[in-house]
Amino acid sequence: MTQQEIFALLHYVGAVTTNTHAVYTSGKHGSMYVNKDALYPHTKETSALCRLIAEHFANRDIDVVVGPALGGIIPAQWIAYHLSEIKGNEVLCVYAEKAQDGFVIKRGYDKFIPGKNILVFEDNLTTGGSIKKVIEVVRQLGGNVIGLGAFCNRGNIQPADIGGIPELFSLVNITMDAWDPEDCPLCKQGVPINTSVGKGREFLEARR
Repeated sequence: MTQQEIFALLHYVGAVTTNTHAVYTSGKHGSMYVNKDALYPHTKETSALCRLIAEHFANRDIDVVVGPALGGIIPAQWIAYHLSEIKGNEVLCVYAEKAQDGFVIKRGYDKFIPGKNILVFEDNLTTGGSIKKVIEVVRQLGGNVIGLGAFCNRGNIQPADIGGIPELFSLVNITMDAWDPEDCPLCKQGVPINTSVGKGREFLEARR
């Protein structure tokens, strides 16, 4: 499946919004929004994209897939499932939860990390800050991070940006405009902010 076909699939399920005025988690504004939550109700399409990531890493020795809560839980599970089928042995899946100063792997899942080869998953890469913290906690527990798989790299993130991991593979690489609110041309043109995706509603409430 080509990047164009993947992008068309994301459009089909409503996971990509273009020609809009979105507010990102970073606080910056842009004209495009990638909403991975719109993908997950469509299990066939979610499985298909996760299969592509599993196939890319199938020749690696992977014991566990780790995804951050909440957005990484569903696809990490699918990736582990497909890796298990392709490789013919069980690949486990656990998730990292947000903590006050980063992420933590608990609920007994931490026992599956020490000495194991770990594939980390992130849905959308923008700054790489969150997934870098997931990688750090995996390493603190004694896991060997062999790579990172992602649906979309929209911040031109490189392996060196997130802890020097051996490999970063994303299905789609796109460049998205991101403006500070005071420099946003859409604000200056009076284009209404989209409150259905991103942090648009919170931005407007803060302005009031």
